Amino acid sequence: MAGNSNRRGAIRKSGTKKGQVVGSGGQRRRGLEARGATPKAEDRTYHPAHRRAKVASRKAEGAQQRRRHAQKQAEGPELVVGRNPVVECLRAGVPATALYVAVGAENDERLTEAVRFAADHGISILEVPRHDLDRMTSNGMHQGMGLQVPPYEYADPTDMLESALGSARPALLVALDNITDPRNLGAVIRSTAAFGGHGVLIPERRSASITAVAWRTSAGAAARLPVARATNLNRTLLEWARSGVQLVGLDAGGDVSLDDYDGTGPTVVVVGSEGKGLSRLVRENCDSILSIPIASDVESLNASVAAGVVLSEFARQRRAATG
Repeated sequence: MAGNSNRRGAIRKSGTKKGQVVGSGGQRRRGLEARGATPKAEDRTYHPAHRRAKVASRKAEGAQQRRRHAQKQAEGPELVVGRNPVVECLRAGVPATALYVAVGAENDERLTEAVRFAADHGISILEVPRHDLDRMTSNGMHQGMGLQVPPYEYADPTDMLESALGSARPALLVALDNITDPRNLGAVIRSTAAFGGHGVLIPERRSASITAVAWRTSAGAAARLPVARATNLNRTLLEWARSGVQLVGLDAGGDVSLDDYDGTGPTVVVVGSEGKGLSRLVRENCDSILSIPIASDVESLNASVAAGVVLSEFARQRRAATG
């Protein structure tokens, strides 16, 4: 019984001779090969993270479009509204292309002065329906008057430096870092022009630009003094330094006092904001950090005031050196 090969459940062999075994065509080997790193969740179309990534991408693209639109608007004509602001702009010599007056606007001394000034200086006077002026200003706070100011034409930083170095007087330029208030910008432009400076440099981003507010604060100096914009402020300052100018940063904790600094040579005064001060890289690349001696109970000076103090002292030194 033990040798009976026909017993129930036995496995019968077809023969004892071994032949070639049919292969899998490499399928088993390929199945064992590594398939690389698992794709990120956001790269898998069926995964919720993929949908979230698409939504985030659309939001980012929309935000970028809004920024481009805002920049385009900022670089386009500006409309100054309100009777006092319009008159102040005209008195300050702000360049304007058109004066808008609402139909039926109440006449007063400011309206009369604005219309007379526009007529005398070749500025177009356009009478428009009030609802058109409402639509143009979006807030209706125009008091029946609006003044169109064209975009400011900025100078090229390299051209401005070369012009300053070629001047009969030692180059004196001002660079603004983290200055976002157009009134501060206008005041610095006014001080730079008043004390014999050759120009002002501002960054393209995160900075105040030449708006009607800056025009008014500069008291017309923006029409006489070049203002340049740098794509990268730190890189432009380094290029200027290689041309032989001294970069002097202003900071309350500076290592050199204004009383001890010789500002008679080619100089760029770098001014930071009252709150943030100078950016780290800009500060590191300055040749000197200058402090202004002030009373101990005063924490700091406004950026435009500090710039005016330093420019005034440098102008005094230069007069003494040439006198």
